[in-house]
Amino acid sequence: MSTLAGTGTLLRFALRRDRVTTPVWIAVTALMVLSMPDTLKSLYGTDAERTDLVRQLQTNAAYRALIGPLHDTSLGGLTAWRVGVYAGLLAAVTGLLVVVRHTRDEEETGRAELVASGAVGRRAALTAALLAAAAANAVLALVVTAGLAGQGTAGALALGLGLGATGMVFATTAAVVAQLTESARLARGLTSAVLGAAFVLRAAGDSASRDGSSPWTWLSPLGWLENLRPFAAERWWVLLLFAAAVLLQATAAYVLAGRRDLGMSFFPARPGPAAGRLGSAAGLAWRLQRGGVLGWSLGFFLAGVVYGGLTDGAAGLVGDNTGAREIFQRMGGQSGLTDAFLASMVGMLGLVAALYVVASVLRLDGEETSGRAELLLAGPVSRLRWAAGHLTIAFGGAALIMLLAGAGFAVGYGRQVAPILGACLVQLPAIWVIGGVAVLLYGLAPRLAPAAWGVAVAALLIGWVGPALNAPRLVLDLSPFGHLPKLPGGGMEWGPVLTLTGLAVVLAGAGLAGLRRRDVPA
Repeated sequence: MSTLAGTGTLLRFALRRDRVTTPVWIAVTALMVLSMPDTLKSLYGTDAERTDLVRQLQTNAAYRALIGPLHDTSLGGLTAWRVGVYAGLLAAVTGLLVVVRHTRDEEETGRAELVASGAVGRRAALTAALLAAAAANAVLALVVTAGLAGQGTAGALALGLGLGATGMVFATTAAVVAQLTESARLARGLTSAVLGAAFVLRAAGDSASRDGSSPWTWLSPLGWLENLRPFAAERWWVLLLFAAAVLLQATAAYVLAGRRDLGMSFFPARPGPAAGRLGSAAGLAWRLQRGGVLGWSLGFFLAGVVYGGLTDGAAGLVGDNTGAREIFQRMGGQSGLTDAFLASMVGMLGLVAALYVVASVLRLDGEETSGRAELLLAGPVSRLRWAAGHLTIAFGGAALIMLLAGAGFAVGYGRQVAPILGACLVQLPAIWVIGGVAVLLYGLAPRLAPAAWGVAVAALLIGWVGPALNAPRLVLDLSPFGHLPKLPGGGMEWGPVLTLTGLAVVLAGAGLAGLRRRDVPA
């Protein structure tokens, strides 16, 4: 039997399973890119404004580290500069999630063993996962190319191919890591760490060089995306670097997949702790989620340090650009520009923290579908006690990472410590509402639980793109974050904060009530 037997069937199954989540990731990434030309036209519509932007970027290494160097001042070039790196990050996340889900996740839950009992080749699952990731990145490349073609066909094609290639580089990275580790959670974590390292290398290189020529930048696939230079005398040969990385990593993944037993790994998980160290369901929940909590905590603290360090230069970067000033004020309130910048950055971290709380809540669904929850609940552990351990980490962890973000701002900015900490903590009610929606969906209709990702991403999209597009108040109010007071600088409004907190309690309570009444597993 061929090692690829059954690949087509597994690919169709993978595409069917991802028919909601993958299109959402593609849509978010594409919309983030395609919404930029009109926004940037209003911000930098004159030659003087674009010249001033170039001058600011040449003298401000911190902003180059955050966004990257600007290679061309056309609308296409501005779009590639403003969102290229972050769209590449989203494409990379999509690729790694798809591959891990259809390889290591399937083995961890036991479904791969059932499938392998049929006429399925040894490498069919890996091939199907990589093809599913390739399909997602191809669609993203086509949408971006078609959407930006009006800015220049060659530049649009370069940016689209660059984003798709970035996604495939990290999809194949995930394929290798999935062979090395025994846990899907660890595979996602390690691949995410590689992605984080790629971002740091690119940032270090861009801060040291004005044109992306630093060796540090060239060590990162995100740096390759920049140096492809869409809309700026495209360097098509850079695509060969992506192709070489994909080919090398895919080959390594295939070799490793052929040399291990199903369900095993080259770096097996070490034995669990001795008796007594996990004396409760909450202790088990913490052990399962502590890596994620620590990773998010470190990330938010470092983000706070970076954004805090950029605050003093915010006024200089915006300069006399009325459009940019208005966007900051729509995101962060009508106070002074510095306070508006701080409030907008804190708000962005709050939006990202909503992704953490959804991931942490849905760990319940993962434990249930894997069969581990059923084994645990067969003992003297109630459903509510089991769920409470994970939800404490989800909701309490959100408070922890926002508190550490505030501490990072304090380190980076060095002023307004108490107001900034308060601004970070005031994001929690909206974050908890998103978490409450996840609990509600999991408790009442577990098959719909992944839709919580759509809710979190929609809130992120409204909060990120809405102010830039000057969206009507009715649209902004669809997100719970749209009702929070703009701190620091604005006045504290307890009404919306208490209302959102109460709504989060009601949603979570309804979800737990549903969990008590339904079958486990559903």
